[in-house]
Amino acid sequence: MRLLLVEDDHKAADLLVDRLRGDGDDVAHAENGEIGLAQAKQSEFDVLIVDRMMPEMDGLTMVHQLRQQGADTPVLFLTALDSVEDRVAGFEAGGDDYLVKPFAYEELRARLEALVRRKQPSQETTLKLADLTMDVIARRVTRGAQDIALQAREFSLLEYLLRHKGQVVTRSMLLENVWHYNFDTQTNVIDVHISRLRNKLDKEFDAPLLHTLRGRGFVLQSADKLGDL
Repeated sequence: MRLLLVEDDHKAADLLVDRLRGDGDDVAHAENGEIGLAQAKQSEFDVLIVDRMMPEMDGLTMVHQLRQQGADTPVLFLTALDSVEDRVAGFEAGGDDYLVKPFAYEELRARLEALVRRKQPSQETTLKLADLTMDVIARRVTRGAQDIALQAREFSLLEYLLRHKGQVVTRSMLLENVWHYNFDTQTNVIDVHISRLRNKLDKEFDAPLLHTLRGRGFVLQSADKLGDL
């Protein structure tokens, strides 16, 4: 997942960011609502994790302004404020879920994954990145003027990567969403297919698109934008 944590407690933020990144997530951190609002408008995230009480701009104000500007990114409020009135205020501001501190990391993880599942999947049938194009209906892939022949699993793998272009995709995400396993099989099936797909996508072209980020996963992105990850 690509996450934005908006939290002014640096110690708590560092601990949570480390834990999330350890699970393979791509996590950005903003120390107050003002910075969080700017980051949420500039980049795409799967979920925003927002504290309620912060300097400069509190979490409610941040989310309310984000919703007024048309953003529909799921928001999980993470806060010590636990009254019914506090929860209602969070939902009225535009929050999608509300978790009270202290919390179990496993519950946070489950709530984040549930929020991502609730998002309507992309219905686009033509997917593009740079000079790479996939027609999902015709099941045709081209790069520039060249047709790229893919086997069924390679096609599914590329479709998933294109629908998450610019995002770090972990091995577990690929196992669950492309191979439909919900556990690590301890095989090299992903590495084999990534290698085959990279060979077909990049070998005949000057600009590579499929990259491996050691210890994190894989990303389909133009090489000149890898520094943003």
